[in-house]
Amino acid sequence: DKERIMKAAREERSLCYKGRRIRFTEDLSTKTWQARKEWQNIYNVLNQKNMHPRIFYPARLSFKIEGKIKSSPDKQKQKEFLITKPALQEILRGTLGEKTKQNKKTKGNKDKKR
Repeated sequence: DKERIMKAAREERSLCYKGRRIRFTEDLSTKTWQARKEWQNIYNVLNQKNMHPRIFYPARLSFKIEGKIKSSPDKQKQKEFLITKPALQEILRGTLGEKTKQNKKTKGNKDKKR
């Protein structure tokens, strides 16, 4: 019974079948994986700084700063927060700037093709 197995997986965190440990992974769409991948560089930097980052479904970044958990379902607002917070600017120096430069290059190339 699928529901019973999934419930046990959530509760137990570690399941065994015939003496072997089994793991369940999320089956996400390509679009969701791509959206999550966009957060990867920022996630890695925040993780190195022990800010306890998490990426929630579908692609919402959450992290701890100054003892508070910050999260937003709106990706644009989240990025604006990351850019405007001085402590985060120092931590993420280069990570956000590289993305901005890449986006400008991509836009420039699209404009040239038109």
